[in-house]
Amino acid sequence: MSATIHQVIRFKASAKRIYEALLDAKQFSQFSGGAPAQIDPAVGGPFSCFGGMITGRNIELKPNARIVQAWRAGNWPDGVYSVVRFELTGEGAATTLTLDQSGFPEEQREHLDGGWHKMYWEPLQKHLG
Repeated sequence: MSATIHQVIRFKASAKRIYEALLDAKQFSQFSGGAPAQIDPAVGGPFSCFGGMITGRNIELKPNARIVQAWRAGNWPDGVYSVVRFELTGEGAATTLTLDQSGFPEEQREHLDGGWHKMYWEPLQKHLG
């Protein structure tokens, strides 16, 4: 399980707004099309998104700068978690988000790579306006 995904996305929003949208259950549910989300925005806090299709725990949180999560899809084998790292770099009214995901089943690479854009970045761009 040495597979990795690296993506860099620019948003026309502050790092604070993006950080909050990713860790606030109400906002996450709104931008993800109304799918249920439960997010405890504390280190060690559990999260469940897309009606339980994605679950995990927050490993490291640096407000408005970094989110690191133990992250898994519901159809993965029991006990299999990847590490997802969101790095936020504010640049005035814009932010660059760098995503790195590692440790997922290799056969999931294509699905995950496209899924980040379809399920996270595109709807989040719309949500942030």
